[in-house]
Amino acid sequence: MGAARLLRGLSSLLEPRALTVIVNTGDDETFFGLHVSPDVDTILYTLAGVVSPGQGWGIDRDTFRCLQALQGYYTDAWFQLGDRDLATHIYRTDRLRRGDSLTVITHAIAEAHCVRQRVLPMTDAAVRTFVRVAGHGTLPFQEYLVHRRGHGKVESIEPRGAKEARPATGVLEAIRQARYVILPPSNPFVSIGPILALRGVAATLRSTRARVAAISPIVGGAPIKGPLHRMLRGLGHEVSALGVARLYKDFVDLFVIDRCDRRFAEPIAELGMKSVVTDTIMSTPAKSLRLAGAVLQALES
Repeated sequence: MGAARLLRGLSSLLEPRALTVIVNTGDDETFFGLHVSPDVDTILYTLAGVVSPGQGWGIDRDTFRCLQALQGYYTDAWFQLGDRDLATHIYRTDRLRRGDSLTVITHAIAEAHCVRQRVLPMTDAAVRTFVRVAGHGTLPFQEYLVHRRGHGKVESIEPRGAKEARPATGVLEAIRQARYVILPPSNPFVSIGPILALRGVAATLRSTRARVAAISPIVGGAPIKGPLHRMLRGLGHEVSALGVARLYKDFVDLFVIDRCDRRFAEPIAELGMKSVVTDTIMSTPAKSLRLAGAVLQALES
């Protein structure tokens, strides 16, 4: 997850109170009656230092005995939930049923994991991303990504409920009061897009005094991870760092690309954004730290 890897570096350079993370909840889903927030949990586990380093999601060295038992009852138990991870989902679901908001619950989970950074779900309302795939119809995002491995021609992507949803308390204020806003190398359609689709978010990004940076999730004509290339191609966009830059040109001041894509620096500048060329592959904590430092330095220059 690009956002988590970037946060791995940013959290080493910034005081916890200086960092607010606004997290997509468009890929939240219900599994076995439990409310699962994959992006929120990955961010929390990363900041807590307990995320599985090999997978990039879930808790390190978790076991899956409960899931194995559930597979005896459910024929469609394809979503991987570890035993310790299940405790988070049980707690979240219990509190939601008691009437607490996702924002309040996320804060409580962060406290339980000693996470000092501010982590905000994008909204407390129900927003769910659906992907229309040729020959398969419209699929919930997790079914498309995890169950079907992101295969097939993407015809449309819809964050249902986003236009009607209000951003969670603190989201717009955080953007307005920020010194810098950084969009990580995440999927612009299903990770960043649902946040931008919420009422007031895109407008606040366009009007904020903060300098706004974005990091390309496409390197050398291919996504760092996931099916972004299929989404870009299916929706009529160029599969390149430049193609992603065009999606952000209305509110981004600085666009970061990998060294292998330096040929796009000038076209990106022509879009009205300052282009920054550096190593963007965060394969180790040291590389995450270097990229975070390079982005902050560019924003301060």
